[in-house]
Amino acid sequence: MDDRELSGRVAIVTGAAKNIGRAVALALAEGGASVLIGAKSSRTEAEETATIIRSSGGSAAVHLADITDPEGAKGLVAACIEHFGSLDVLVNNAALRSDSPISEIGYDEWRRVVSSILDASFLCSQAALPYLRQSDAASIIMMGGVAAHAGVSHRAHVAAAKAGVTGLTRALAAELAASGITVNCISPGYIETARTGGVPEHFRTRPVPLGRPGRADEVARTARFLAGPSARFMTGQILHVNGGWHMGG
Repeated sequence: MDDRELSGRVAIVTGAAKNIGRAVALALAEGGASVLIGAKSSRTEAEETATIIRSSGGSAAVHLADITDPEGAKGLVAACIEHFGSLDVLVNNAALRSDSPISEIGYDEWRRVVSSILDASFLCSQAALPYLRQSDAASIIMMGGVAAHAGVSHRAHVAAAKAGVTGLTRALAAELAASGITVNCISPGYIETARTGGVPEHFRTRPVPLGRPGRADEVARTARFLAGPSARFMTGQILHVNGGWHMGG
């Protein structure tokens, strides 16, 4: 991978205040991209992400928005254009997760989780499209998850939303190919991150074949690859980054 293969490119990363989103933002910036850090309410952590990028000589800005709302998604993209003047890469990473038996998932919780993952990915992609069409190397990168592909307990809402992201990836890849826009999805497994609810049961009870959790930077390097020139002939693909925990398609 070239040291600055994303030089001159502009990226939006949603949910970039911490964990995988922060790592993706840092990786794209290390590749030379200017990055808009998207977050809903975590301004302090989002500004920390931007400060790390700037301290290394990169360019970053922060915008807070509720991207489950159409106007919030439009505002996020508008802020990117205002700050940087263009858009080449959209990383739909934002997500809420919770663990509940299906019998205890209220409709409000269902909507909150599904909208944060699936609705936000749709709305941000739609809002970004006019600007991505102007790029000569545009890409949309979705953040899926192993719950969409393997049977897991207590995460019906997460699994359904992430499976929807997989379908959205392939539908957009087919539709946008004529515009030269690639659309791919990263599906992380057990990644070592700061968690409020502890490690999910399916990761506690079933070991990772490679013998360890993944790191956020390992997911981020995959995103950087998909955003870069080496992945221009890849679209509609699901890339599993899970240490062998799930080996299906």
